[in-house]
Amino acid sequence: MDAANLARLNDARRARRAAILLTDLDSGRDSVVIEGDLVEPPLQDAVEAALRSGRSTAIDVEGHRYFLNVHLPPAHIVIIGAVHISQVLAQMASLAGFDVRIIDPRTAFATPERFLGIDLTADWPVDVLKDRPLDAYSALVAVTHDPKIDDYPIAEALRIGCFYVGALGSRKTHAARLERLRADRVDEAALGRISAPIGLNIGAASPAEIALAILAEIVQTLRTRAISPIGDKK
Repeated sequence: MDAANLARLNDARRARRAAILLTDLDSGRDSVVIEGDLVEPPLQDAVEAALRSGRSTAIDVEGHRYFLNVHLPPAHIVIIGAVHISQVLAQMASLAGFDVRIIDPRTAFATPERFLGIDLTADWPVDVLKDRPLDAYSALVAVTHDPKIDDYPIAEALRIGCFYVGALGSRKTHAARLERLRADRVDEAALGRISAPIGLNIGAASPAEIALAILAEIVQTLRTRAISPIGDKK
């Protein structure tokens, strides 16, 4: 790898952007593809599939052999609310390889004893997210049922473009949430990205089952998300 490609790859890592070191195995030439870059049409599908899966792979395209060395930022799950669902979800998500952090200003809930080994902050999301912002490789899970706590991080996740935004609550609760967010000038397209009721529809009832449904939906969204070239984005 030449110095320019190494520098571009390191820049992508620092910015938490997905990248592929694309090597032509016949010629030995390589290049760096950042998520959102335009590539030659024969390679587009393979590049998009690799960016979704995160798996490095060798491919054969139109008689040329390539190796795609994939570098994805570690996906974060940011949970708003230190509730029973969060206790199980944090454990499951960590086992699945996600970085997890929990934010809840309610010190009666956000106690280290309830979340051993988990990145826990007992403060308001509006303050925490200024210092540790969300990004495109963050999943936002809001589960407090309290608009004063949940609404800001949901709006911020939509603004930033988090790959997943989910909120706990009934359809009636969500309808009221949408009205508040509209009043806060969140547009309809963004509102349509909120998963609510949260999680895959598996008939979940217990906190553990709800956590399972949420994690499954997060994985599904991450692995099936659209990979749009920068030039195609609206």
